[in-house]
Amino acid sequence: IKTLDRPHFHFIFSRSNPMQSLPHARRQFAKPDSRKGAVAVEFAIVVPLLFLFFFAGFEFMRVAMVRHTVNNAVYEGARVGIIPGGTNAEIRAEATRILGTIGIDEFTLDVEPANITDATEDITVRVTVPLDRNTYVPAQYFLGEEMQRELTMRREGR
Repeated sequence: IKTLDRPHFHFIFSRSNPMQSLPHARRQFAKPDSRKGAVAVEFAIVVPLLFLFFFAGFEFMRVAMVRHTVNNAVYEGARVGIIPGGTNAEIRAEATRILGTIGIDEFTLDVEPANITDATEDITVRVTVPLDRNTYVPAQYFLGEEMQRELTMRREGR
């Protein structure tokens, strides 16, 4: 048996049939020595980047969800307050209920005026949420940042 050595594989030809074509020849593949450990190095470089993008996406998704929920809480709280007979406690309860739907439990809620009377013309609801205490993963990008939304609506029946 005659063997032809190539860098990545060996061809073995039978002496009985030297005219045998290459597609029908028996091939033995050998791993090149220069690739040993390359997979481990590539894995060590790619996996941390993959996790970085994955958790950053989670964090940005949570901030977008907090933003939309805070907008909704401010709006719905103000809607409760502009109805004749609406009270400061009802505004706070509605805004707190909406913020609780996604687990926001640390926030500041301000309602102006503090006492709503029949003479009150406008209701202002302001919600401030610290982003680093309302995320799913430990905050990396929004440390010390706050999100604040405010809405002023005219009372109905005025």
